[in-house]
Amino acid sequence: MNINILALDGVFDTGLSIVLDALTTANELSAMQADPTAPMKVSVVGMRRRVQTAQGMSVPVVHVNEAPTPDLVIVPALGYKMPDVLLQALARPDVADAGLALRDWAGAGARIAAACIGTFVLAESGLLDAQDATTTWWLNPLFRQRYPAVRLNTSHMIVHSGQFLTAGAAFSHMDMMLWLIRQASPELASLVASYLVVDSRPSQSAYIISDHLSHADPIVERFDRWARSHLGQGFNLDEAADALATSKRTLARRIHDVLGKTPVSYVQDLRIEKAVHLLKTSNHSVEQIAGLVGYADGVTLRTLLRRRLGKGIREIRKD
Repeated sequence: MNINILALDGVFDTGLSIVLDALTTANELSAMQADPTAPMKVSVVGMRRRVQTAQGMSVPVVHVNEAPTPDLVIVPALGYKMPDVLLQALARPDVADAGLALRDWAGAGARIAAACIGTFVLAESGLLDAQDATTTWWLNPLFRQRYPAVRLNTSHMIVHSGQFLTAGAAFSHMDMMLWLIRQASPELASLVASYLVVDSRPSQSAYIISDHLSHADPIVERFDRWARSHLGQGFNLDEAADALATSKRTLARRIHDVLGKTPVSYVQDLRIEKAVHLLKTSNHSVEQIAGLVGYADGVTLRTLLRRRLGKGIREIRKD
């Protein structure tokens, strides 16, 4: 299998290293097995002949015009975490050229995988339009606004849609690589995970800081403050809209545009967030905590914790 890793100027150092280390480890471990998989031929390719990482390190690359025809293309993140700087990077000529190359590779049948802010590079090409995708959680308001044709789901760490694979924030590069290796050999992926000491992380939900996202829009920020101060009460959308001097429709639309969810779903997220905090920092019983965050009983809270976080009360209190 030919794999091209597309390294653009400002590539996220850790992301690029994770991709290379995972593939190198997979090749080394596969060669040690009784029934080895075919070796992966890896090339780091660039749109320009000189590429520097976000930390200023030079990356030896094969120019895209001289790169082998890939079966798989991997787009690591760019090292820009804030919207203003990222938007400047996305306007660069090399990113536009990368979009053309990605469309050519996809048209020839190559699978394409992107992680973290690399998903913005892939979305810029238009290839994710009408596809399911994820991205780094703290930039999902910008992603939704810039690429409305993409079906975004930031609760998942990995989203597979057609010939495209997208992964969430930062260290999801490793989750992405294990997913890709698993397609060739589940046993090899498990072995790589063991050698690199990597745990399974199917969701970004546990890492999302909802307060950070709410600041992307003034109405959503005000709703966040109102909801947090009324968590112990039953949620009513009419009351929330009246308190914020807006309509239910406007409030629901703004919350969906920024957070990708309904007001009720967001309030549930806040309740789970506070419940987890209380479970870790107080001696309250589960029944007491359930009442403090607006649930009728502890059974409901237990069910939601298991469903949302994949953890029960005991696991959370051990953390």
